[in-house]
Amino acid sequence: MTITHQDFRPVLDEINAEIRPLLGVGGKVASYIPALARVPAAQFGIALRTCNGHEAFAGDAAVPFSIQSVSKLFTLTLAMQHLGERLWERIGREPSGNPFNSLVQLENEQGKPRNPFINAGAIAVADRLLSVGDAKAMILALMSSLANEAIAFDGEVAASEAATGYRNYALANFMKSFGKIDNDVTPVLDMYFHQCAIRMNCLQLARAAAFLCRDGAHPFDGRPAVTTERQTRRINALMLTCGTYDAAGDVAFSIGLPCKSGVGGGIVAVMPDHLTLAVWSPALDATGNSLLGMKALELFVAKTGLSVF
Repeated sequence: MTITHQDFRPVLDEINAEIRPLLGVGGKVASYIPALARVPAAQFGIALRTCNGHEAFAGDAAVPFSIQSVSKLFTLTLAMQHLGERLWERIGREPSGNPFNSLVQLENEQGKPRNPFINAGAIAVADRLLSVGDAKAMILALMSSLANEAIAFDGEVAASEAATGYRNYALANFMKSFGKIDNDVTPVLDMYFHQCAIRMNCLQLARAAAFLCRDGAHPFDGRPAVTTERQTRRINALMLTCGTYDAAGDVAFSIGLPCKSGVGGGIVAVMPDHLTLAVWSPALDATGNSLLGMKALELFVAKTGLSVF
């Protein structure tokens, strides 16, 4: 099915109309992070940006939220820019099949995270970025450039993560004990907690991820590509196989788009050479993915016929 950009606004309006009656009916917000536990669950936003720059949005697309693990997509991008193939010396590229904060697999594999999108993998990426330079400044500069707007951390969320992130402390110290973390654990986790606390809305997120549908080309200007075509394909492949925690197989089966989700309720999806899509609804399903965000992506694929398969 071929669909033009003029058709996307009514498609998103239809999805918003179908999702609205379901708000507050199922799922739970991420209560283990106090700052996220206070977010009203009955919200839904959706936005997209096509590879040639057309945009559409509906619902609460302008409401900012904590992007949480969606940030792992962008720190991975930075790490690939700076480290290239060296990045994979300590990080795998396989689906985990376990919860995103699992310690068991990490012990079995001597401190090497299964992929960069589980917590251990993202902490390892944060460590590598700290060895390159001012990692927090780097990620904000990248996000602001890609979104074409100033992007900032949510200090309250970062502090809330640091105060309650016991399992992440355990993961980082565990990897340090295996010699897989170079820097002190404290600054590594400070970077990790801050990247998860990046505050954006759906439209900003769709813009920021748009390089993934443009073979790595920057969404807004003529500067060199954010990533090479090869790196972009690899990021999209990792999103498809590892981007939605241990639900990646179901997501590939039911939606058929590379996705990266976060426990703040946001999800980014990519249709290469066509568009990037961002959805947000805070209530999560049992795997930590936005319950209605996933429903919205299924509706989008059904209505447009867009899929990588």
